Amino acid sequence: MLKYDNNLGSKPFLKWAGGKKQLLSTIENKLPEDIKKNRKIDKYFEVFVGGGALFFHLMNNYDVGESYIYDINKELILTYNVIQKDPKKLIKLLSELEDEYLPLEQDSRKEYYLDIRNNNFNKHLSEFDFDNYSYEHVIRASQIIFMNKTCFNGLFRLNKHGEFNVPHGRYKKPLICDKDNILAVSKTLKNTHIINANYDVSEELIDNDSLVYLDPPYRPLSSKSNFTTYAGFEFTDEHQIELSKFYKRISDKGAKAILSNSDPKNEDENDNFFDDLYAEFTIERVKAKRSINSNGKNRGKINEILVMNY
Repeated sequence: MLKYDNNLGSKPFLKWAGGKKQLLSTIENKLPEDIKKNRKIDKYFEVFVGGGALFFHLMNNYDVGESYIYDINKELILTYNVIQKDPKKLIKLLSELEDEYLPLEQDSRKEYYLDIRNNNFNKHLSEFDFDNYSYEHVIRASQIIFMNKTCFNGLFRLNKHGEFNVPHGRYKKPLICDKDNILAVSKTLKNTHIINANYDVSEELIDNDSLVYLDPPYRPLSSKSNFTTYAGFEFTDEHQIELSKFYKRISDKGAKAILSNSDPKNEDENDNFFDDLYAEFTIERVKAKRSINSNGKNRGKINEILVMNY
């Protein structure tokens, strides 16, 4: 077996609900046989990139010709772009935030956090220019990473107005400025196409040389577990149905596609929502640990589904 030795050690730079770190070996084991054998991917698309755990793993361990990452979350894509373009400027700002935050007592840390969240990040949302890259993007990226590292449970959640609304967390010594990883991520992203757009924008570029990973907001297992609003809108069953149509279209183009989602059968064994949507493809159920839940008793292993068109 050929070994592709380009492991920069890069890993997700944000904590992310539904991150795939725990499923990396499982997903890798399900890759098409020719990709596993040759350690080579001609074109890789991750169309709901989120924290990018699988993206970084594949970029570190496979020879990837072209790479494309998409997400509708403007703040997230802004941060990827800043790390690609200006890692050293970002590190400087994060280091300053870390030096100011860590010596504070808990009450003062909360005040500091809320000042960044409310009086900087949220306050400037309405007039922020996402389209024209500038040093203001670097400042905003530093605020995003700071809040993600110091907020409750490392969530990234925006309300319907696009405002970050996660309360302060209680970490003793959060790693706000991970210099080595930011530099490694920047190298990994060097030639990656980073696109702020809906997943279907990728369709025109996807062809029979492409590997596509789809990790959409998961279908809630119950009304109490609805965490589908990180980009400020709901991802409903109608959106899941539209996504399945996209999956079929790229399959018809010859692309290899893997999709992950929740398994409704965890709550109702008669719920065949995904089994019906993806009936013509291979569906496998894998164990995953529920990692973000306010009730510790509900953090055990449950099934998730992987859908493959090969």
